[in-house]
Amino acid sequence: MVDKQRVSGPEATAFIGLVAGGAFLVAAVTGALLELRKTKIQAMQHDDLRQLVQRYEHLAETSLDAQQRAAADIVELRARAAAIEQILRTVE
Repeated sequence: MVDKQRVSGPEATAFIGLVAGGAFLVAAVTGALLELRKTKIQAMQHDDLRQLVQRYEHLAETSLDAQQRAAADIVELRARAAAIEQILRTVE
């Protein structure tokens, strides 16, 4: 003879509660892990952006220095050209 076991109402309720609790726990852990990964990605993007800004600032400083040197060279060349023109006028 087959012995059938019947599950009582409280046992079924407890089992369903455990399954639902386990599913909720898995969902909560998965959500927390996804949020942690998202935070890490944002931190990496922030670091990349900070490095890009630092490189831009360095480039801007370098460009400004180069422009100032070029301007000083142009002033010197103009002075030399004026001196050469003065010498040529005195020779004529």
